[in-house]
Amino acid sequence: MPINRHLSEEQVFLRDTVRKFAEEVIRPVAAELDETEHFSVEIAKQMAELGFMGAFIPEEYGGTALDYVSYIMIVEELARVDGSNAATVAAHNSLGTGPLYYFGNEEQKKKYLPKLTSGNLWGFGLTEPEAGSDAGNTQTTAVEDGDYWILNGSKTFITNASTELTLGSTILAVSGHKPDGRKEYTCFLVENDTPGYTTRPIHKKMMWRASNTSEIFMDNVRVHKSAILGKRGDGFKQMLKTLDYGRLSIASMGLGLAQGAFDYSLNYAKQRKAFGNPIAQFQTTAFKFADSEMGIELARNYLYDVCRMANEGLSITKEGAIAKLYCSELAHSVSNHGVQIMGGYGLMKEYEAERYYRDAKLLEIGEGTSEIQRLVIARNIGCFE
Repeated sequence: MPINRHLSEEQVFLRDTVRKFAEEVIRPVAAELDETEHFSVEIAKQMAELGFMGAFIPEEYGGTALDYVSYIMIVEELARVDGSNAATVAAHNSLGTGPLYYFGNEEQKKKYLPKLTSGNLWGFGLTEPEAGSDAGNTQTTAVEDGDYWILNGSKTFITNASTELTLGSTILAVSGHKPDGRKEYTCFLVENDTPGYTTRPIHKKMMWRASNTSEIFMDNVRVHKSAILGKRGDGFKQMLKTLDYGRLSIASMGLGLAQGAFDYSLNYAKQRKAFGNPIAQFQTTAFKFADSEMGIELARNYLYDVCRMANEGLSITKEGAIAKLYCSELAHSVSNHGVQIMGGYGLMKEYEAERYYRDAKLLEIGEGTSEIQRLVIARNIGCFE
């Protein structure tokens, strides 16, 4: 297990508390929730009671006021046991409360944040059927109508958008055009009970089957101009900053999953014997564990360091992309090793290795594919000057 390198006593206590919760509350039911595609309202409420849902939000809005390393450790420890519930927390903080806290006005913060830190959920409506990596191809429109805006369009693959705890989602829409002809993007805060606004859960997923993933449909949805997040036309900048920080939570999910898959397969390899010896002692197996341990150590040190940069308010566009790319691909590698080491048992649903393997794949796709991360890194080192 990770040593307490550069962690305060409070951070170590938090990590151990989250680990205990994940082991005692989530692990016993994780396989069943995954198999039945059931989003657990009960677990979500318990995580809110523990302060997981308002991790870095100030106490004046009901949050826990944690630093970014501490928040990331929450997600990491949950992902070590179950990607679905880790995704609920990661998406709610980084994509739900984050934009409201960073870009919302005081009235919006006071209206929504106390509810979102105490049990309600909020989504981030960016991805569309024709706008994934190409977010600039957003088709959802917002047309001004006096003191109101009329929204039409759809979103897909939106986490936390259609649970019984969901209050609403932030919606990115094309709100006009700039003088040079480029699209103008604005974010709107839309509550789930707004007329014309419909959400629908997506089922039959390969991964995160116990998290809520949704489609959103908007048919002449009418919202007041006070629902604009920040300023008109700032939507794209808000989205980019949100993704910068959101990539840290996906990186922490990759790190946590890698640690969980490593621990699970190592425990198996110490007990499983072949040719009279535990298979962990065979060089081909031992080297897989050595490579995995090396990757996990490097990933944790780098990710925590980037989180400390975030605490200081430094730009993390390149560093966040590196962390997300490295940790997500590490999760794939370690979970793949785990299945290989366990052989046929690694392919069976009664063993956790199979679920780690499935859950790892989304980390290379969500919040910017591995290809997009490499593009972000390349841009930031001057390849396209």
